[in-house]
Amino acid sequence: MRIKFILNNKEIQITSDPSKTLLEVLRTDLGLTGTKYGCGVGECGTCTVIVDGRAVSSCLTLIGSVEGKRVETIEGLSDGESLHPVQESFIKNGAVQCGYCTPGMVMSAKALLDRNRNPTEEEIKEAIAGNLCRCTGYNQIIKAIKETEY
Repeated sequence: MRIKFILNNKEIQITSDPSKTLLEVLRTDLGLTGTKYGCGVGECGTCTVIVDGRAVSSCLTLIGSVEGKRVETIEGLSDGESLHPVQESFIKNGAVQCGYCTPGMVMSAKALLDRNRNPTEEEIKEAIAGNLCRCTGYNQIIKAIKETEY
């Protein structure tokens, strides 16, 4: 099946089995390995990407369902040498430890900040509730999101 969608602000068209996951297509077919494979069942958040403004688990999203939609991955955030403000804030606030959860966490934070530039701590916690991190204890992540200059 031919699938057309916008990936990181570029229109693309691929031929794929529509039952493949978005995660599988991103990593294997398109070589975008910033989106990580974690649990494979939508529980850990390491595979989080943004589809039409919403943070979604790409391991649960079938590629056929993104036809005509806008998909953003961690690779689409930086602009050459310039990092996205969320990425900069994560670094500045020590919210990056081992880095495995970081791409998904950053994408969840971006989706939140795109719709709410000044979220409360409770809104931040709710937005990242689907993202597991075993290194930071979340305090630095919450602070980084709160302090993002966007």
